[in-house]
Parts: sequence; C-alpha cells; structure tokens
Amino acid sequence: MKTTILHQNKNIQIDLSQPLDISIPLTSDGQNPIAWYQQIPEITPVKMGDWIGKVSEGKSSTNFNNIFFNPHAHGTHTECLGHITHDFYSINKFLKRFFFTAELISVVPELIGEDLVITKRQLATALFNKTPEAIVIRTLPNGENKKHLNYSNTNPPYLSEEAAVFVREMGVLHLLIDLPSVDKEHDEGKLLAHKAFWNIKNIYQLNSEARFECTITEMIYVDNTILDGHYMLNLQIASFENDASPSKPVLYKIM
Repeated sequence: MKTTILHQNKNIQIDLSQPLDISIPLTSDGQNPIAWYQQIPEITPVKMGDWIGKVSEGKSSTNFNNIFFNPHAHGTHTECLGHITHDFYSINKFLKRFFFTAELISVVPELIGEDLVITKRQLATALFNKTPEAIVIRTLPNGENKKHLNYSNTNPPYLSEEAAVFVREMGVLHLLIDLPSVDKEHDEGKLLAHKAFWNIKNIYQLNSEARFECTITEMIYVDNTILDGHYMLNLQIASFENDASPSKPVLYKIM
C-alpha cells in the first residue's frame, strides 16, 4: 500500500506493505543474543498453586506469561541520555516523534591496536555529505550469527569518540547500530561515544546543550538483502518509563 506522508514540509512516498524490520526478536531459548554478562531472558507461564497459565497444560483458558529481561542486554533496544545520567530520564518522555529520514551505511571496522573501531573517516566517506535525521550502521562482515551471539567478554567493535562527535555535529538525531554498544566493552566507565553523541559534559548536572531528544538504538540486525541507501525509519518503542525500551525499528524504501 503506497502512501504519501508529509515530513519536514516535503511529501515523501513510501510503501507501507513493504516494511523492512531491522529488530531482533526476544526469545527465551539459547538463540537469543546476550550482552553484559546476563543470562538468557525468561518467558514462563504464571504458576499459582496447581494452576498454570498455559493452555496446553490443560489448566488455563489463556496463555499468561511472565517475562524477565534486560533491554540493554537482550536484543534490540532504544535508549535516551538517561542511560548514563545521575538523574532519571525516560525514553518514553523524550521520544515523541517516530518517523525519520534515515541513511543505511555499511562499514568494516578498522583494526586499531587490539580493537575494531568505526572511525570518523569511515562515516564521512559512507555518508558523503548526506544529512539524514537518523543513521543506521551495519558492520561487516554481517553474518546471521549476530542474531544469536553472546557478546560478553568478546570486545566487540565500537564507535570512536571522534566519530560520535562527527555524527552529532552533522545533526543526526538517532543513531542505530548492530552492536551491543557504541562504546568499548571494557572502557573504565568512560562511555566516550555515548557522551559525545548526547553532548554530555557532566552526568550530574547536564549542560544546556545536552541532546535530550536524541536516541541510540543498539543490537539491530540489517539483513544483507537490504541495500545501503536512503529510507524512512519508523522507530517504535514500548511505553516503558525507563532509560531504555525494547524497540522495533522498521525501514521503508522511499519511492
């Protein structure tokens, strides 16, 4: 179903019948991706006495599950600056618009010392003066194992501080990446890329230039059949009053 939406005073045509989902589903088996030293998520039926909330067990007319998970550790999630601040800020309060122009780029992180790093030069080359509201970074190689990896203690690739500053100064509002974090796994709590993107100088007293409306989405998966280029992004979250929420970013080709 083709439709035309008015975005930033421009008419943009997309096909709503052709969504490109770049989220990773949450599962309670060994196939779920994991980060930050957590166990797999739990999705289990409620038990009260001899009653169990599972139709197939024959004791309930409904399936009635509890779910235990961590949004940062268990799949695609979107976070606001409250992820790293002393005071509480909620993603549900600050993400109030859900459609954005987006550029999908693919990069091979560079080996710098013992780390694989996404650099400013790589982003500048891939974006080539484009100024989208969101950028979606697919790292190469792009195996389907990204949907199932346990990233804990593996030192995954990350974004350099200089690259995060570049993205911020471009005016990018939303940064999406197929890694568990934009920062190095073991970085002594510096969180240089997070702070640079949100323009945070002091986590205890935020400066006036801090970017409350901007988000970082991590642990996406962009299938190899989706080509680099310009898209419309629908960034969907659950309405959690928390620094982060599980999310479902969806791309639409611009006609």
